[in-house]
Amino acid sequence: MIFNPMDFSGKRVLITGASAGIGRACAVLLAKLGATLILNGRDQVALEKTASSLEGSGHVCAPFDMADTDKLSDWVKSLVKEYGYIDGFVHCAGIQITKPIRVFDQAFFNETMHVNLASAMAIAKGFRLKRDRSKQGAIVFVSSIAGLIGQTGNTVYGASKAGLMSLTRGLSMELLRDNIRVNCVAPALVETEMAQRTQDSMTEAQYQHMLNQHPMGFGQPEDVANAVAFLLSDAAKWINAVTLPVEGGYLAN
Repeated sequence: MIFNPMDFSGKRVLITGASAGIGRACAVLLAKLGATLILNGRDQVALEKTASSLEGSGHVCAPFDMADTDKLSDWVKSLVKEYGYIDGFVHCAGIQITKPIRVFDQAFFNETMHVNLASAMAIAKGFRLKRDRSKQGAIVFVSSIAGLIGQTGNTVYGASKAGLMSLTRGLSMELLRDNIRVNCVAPALVETEMAQRTQDSMTEAQYQHMLNQHPMGFGQPEDVANAVAFLLSDAAKWINAVTLPVEGGYLAN
């Protein structure tokens, strides 16, 4: 028998933001690797589309609004009760709205921080409850290089993603006693529905400038999913508190 540390057979993984983009790509790859998935998003129809594309069996859709952070911990507990033990958690849910500081307001800030950052902490709170410490659990947050660089009109989004990186480091130490690893990936621009909306708001010159900042071109959702699967897997069992840039050479510029 060939040993494969990337084998997820017998493991159940919760993926938020699974209805599109990076979340959907993570679901497709992890299912191929043998995982049983709990797919979260706000759009039931889109989730079912993701579920219908997955290999294996036992996958379920669990729509829930990430903005309702106070109820997320209990929601995770209810998932465990209904579907069984959860070995891994991938947080892909997020929103990105370009807004310059001159039109900043509290509602915009609160929504971005709730969906991108507070929800990650709330789900992690539920994920750590009643763990079998003989089994190593793993969390991977999907951040962004926007948390590492400055981008005009993207300040609040960048702050939320930088917060995910800080949350990764803090929780990686706090959850050690529960035998849970916490890591993070920070993609540059990936060709998703969200990225398309960004492109649509740009002039041709602005778009070309952004493309020129990516020496290897824009990424594909599968590129990020590969990194997520590695950090979630037993192949990374001695990797903790890391933020892995997945950015096609962007940061080398």
